[in-house]
Amino acid sequence: MFHAILIDKDESGYSARLAQLDDDALPEGDLTVEIEWSTMNYKDALALTGKSPVVRRFPMVPGIDFAGTVTQSGSDAFRPGDKVVYTGFGLGETQWGGYAQKMRVSSERTLKLPEGLDARQAMVIGTAGFTAMLSVLALERHGVKPGDGDILVTGASGGVGSFAVKLLAGRGYRVIAATGKASAGEYLMGLGAAEILDRAELSAPGKPLGRERWIGAIDAVGGHTLANICAGTKYGGVVAACGLAESMDFPASVAPFILRGVTLAGIDSGFCPMDLRVRAWQALAKEVDAGTFAQVASQIGLAEVLDRAPDLLAGKIQGRLIVKIQES
Repeated sequence: MFHAILIDKDESGYSARLAQLDDDALPEGDLTVEIEWSTMNYKDALALTGKSPVVRRFPMVPGIDFAGTVTQSGSDAFRPGDKVVYTGFGLGETQWGGYAQKMRVSSERTLKLPEGLDARQAMVIGTAGFTAMLSVLALERHGVKPGDGDILVTGASGGVGSFAVKLLAGRGYRVIAATGKASAGEYLMGLGAAEILDRAELSAPGKPLGRERWIGAIDAVGGHTLANICAGTKYGGVVAACGLAESMDFPASVAPFILRGVTLAGIDSGFCPMDLRVRAWQALAKEVDAGTFAQVASQIGLAEVLDRAPDLLAGKIQGRLIVKIQES
């Protein structure tokens, strides 16, 4: 038997609860993993509260990522005792996710933890840090260099934003951090931000083209914010779009793209290729230092997940919220 958060939907409505399940309930897969740590992301909070149709199959164990130890393996690539991390591929949406003390998954979608990372550190990074690194790599892949100009990061005090600020600053970029939290300035400057921007400057409807202010951006917000980011991007700049905390809409014009040659790069952390995953995680293992793990993370237990989800949706969580899955 093991504990898990279980979401179900029937005639009586949508429900999420802490349940005790039998091993026979585990899904198919050639790896069985004892999950040690997971995280709470925006998508997890939506799933737990039912505020958005994230979950597509019922019953569902939510949690879009996890790290732990292999206990049984039907794959030549893994052995019991291997430390692993799993993100994306519909975890917590179409296949059972990380809010469980054990899980069975496909070895083809599982990564061994890079040297230098333990399971807790991997989940401080989690899908948020992984997404941030994919965004940074996208900017560099499109030729944006530290000397080219400022990089804007929106939702900067959140999970993706916090890591984006830290990673960019560590690579020598000058970072403008946009946030709606007046109290987050010191935190963001500590991560490496050179300038703080009130998100209100970006969230209202704007002009098709604005003053050229940054050469690149990482946006976890969407909506009018993303449209205004593109309008304020310098000639030849690149905007990496990786989230929709404000809106899934994109109320923009083509002006930045056809008059300034701006590139809008979509970031998919869910189904990106395994070779890119390996590259991103190896880079994260090298670039995320011990101080960052302490700066950006706060910890809760599995039983606290349901109570904290509304706080995350309300923007009350700063940095990363990691979930200790195994009981003390």
